Amino acid sequence: MSVLSLRALNRALLQRQFLMERTGRTALQVVGHLVAMQAQEPNWPYVGLWSRIDGFTQAQLSVLLEDRTVVRSALLRSTQHLAVAGDFRRFRPVLQPVLDRTASTSYFRRVSGGLETDALTATGARILAGRTLPRRELARLLALRHPGREGKVLAGEVELRTPLVHTPETATWGRWGTRNAIAVTRAEDWLGAPMTPASAQDLVRRYLAAYGPAGVMDVQAWSGLTRLREVIHAMRGELRSYRDPGGRELFDLETAPEPPDPRTPVPVRFLPAFDNLLLGHADRTRVIGDADRRRVMPGAAMVLPTFLVDGFVHGSWSLRDGTLRLVPFRPLGTAETNAVTEEAERLLPFLGAAEVAYA
Repeated sequence: MSVLSLRALNRALLQRQFLMERTGRTALQVVGHLVAMQAQEPNWPYVGLWSRIDGFTQAQLSVLLEDRTVVRSALLRSTQHLAVAGDFRRFRPVLQPVLDRTASTSYFRRVSGGLETDALTATGARILAGRTLPRRELARLLALRHPGREGKVLAGEVELRTPLVHTPETATWGRWGTRNAIAVTRAEDWLGAPMTPASAQDLVRRYLAAYGPAGVMDVQAWSGLTRLREVIHAMRGELRSYRDPGGRELFDLETAPEPPDPRTPVPVRFLPAFDNLLLGHADRTRVIGDADRRRVMPGAAMVLPTFLVDGFVHGSWSLRDGTLRLVPFRPLGTAETNAVTEEAERLLPFLGAAEVAYA
């Protein structure tokens, strides 16, 4: 069984993620390949696609949301993601146990305790049947039906337990920051088709195509699902096996390309906040060191925007008052500084920013 070095795993991941070289594929094809893109704030997936697709513009994704080909909804790890509509219909049922587990935490049960779960979700479905409502209006109507209970929390539980999607007005490119006036509607009404559950094996195959080689714990960390060891081991006949530097077994599709030469040079790349490149594995050292991970993920469920140098996280960035501000975690050499600055300047017009500054 071949042992893959950290750099080999890094290059394999960058290649699968279209970060070694920008792709000529369409936005729809790239979102589909990645299975789902983190969309905690609506603008961030656009930045992720800019770094992966040659010549990408905001309109290329916005039109997919407007024509309902791509949707925004709670999905992987119970967080907001963009997914191709067909994938959402197939994989949301597979991931529903993850969302149900989140909806059963103390944050929700302190408000919905004593209510029958099926009755609560049925009430939400009746309220939303055939129409779109602002999330706050759904909360108000649920509170009216359940006096004395906090409607915002009830609405949050309904959104986790029921496939709802966000309308384009609150899912497409716009102002920065979380948008409060989110409007939701039932996925089956929006897409005009029912959920059609895939298998856990289907989800694993799609994950490995975009994130492999990877171990069982990696798939679980990415998806939020548990008890996948038996699922993956039953698939051994169609998978290749490797070892990582620590001896952990990794799996990949038989049809997947072999990992590139670890010495392959890679360009500077800018990643948005919450990008799944940083969240797609339990062992994230293939792209970010432990010390840098604490800087990028400081708590409160935050994952800062980052930039990669030689394929690994080297700093964070932010957009303030028209300035793209860079915070390197370690000194950059002259050639590295030039490469980071050049890529940052290419990003400026996409962000609507005017200048680059180093902290």
